[in-house]
Amino acid sequence: MEFYFPTEFGEQLAFCSAAFTALAGFLMMFAPGHALRLLGLQAREGRPEGFGEARSMGGFYLGFGASAIMLAQNWIYMALGASFVMAAFARVISILSDKGSNIVNYLLLVVHIALAALPLLYVFGFFQA
Repeated sequence: MEFYFPTEFGEQLAFCSAAFTALAGFLMMFAPGHALRLLGLQAREGRPEGFGEARSMGGFYLGFGASAIMLAQNWIYMALGASFVMAAFARVISILSDKGSNIVNYLLLVVHIALAALPLLYVFGFFQA
């Protein structure tokens, strides 16, 4: 079995979204302290649950991104895009209702929108070969 890299431009963009998701998950899983600091969070002393949650979330991202890369199917890319759409929607809710109007939230909102748009634009045929 050989590594599959897409030949169509649109699928390459969807692939990049999945690869970024898997890479972010890998970093969150194996370097939770750095990931939490990057997000402006911290685990309390003597309470390993914060690191456990960061690792768990990283494992989910890694698994989802790796599955999208390995399976390379439209439905998987659609699920990836829909998940990031919901994450962006949740970020908007946080900005509006949690008084979270800061640069980090806006930056992560842009990242979520980009990670949602790449696979969804491919799946819905906006990128033609």
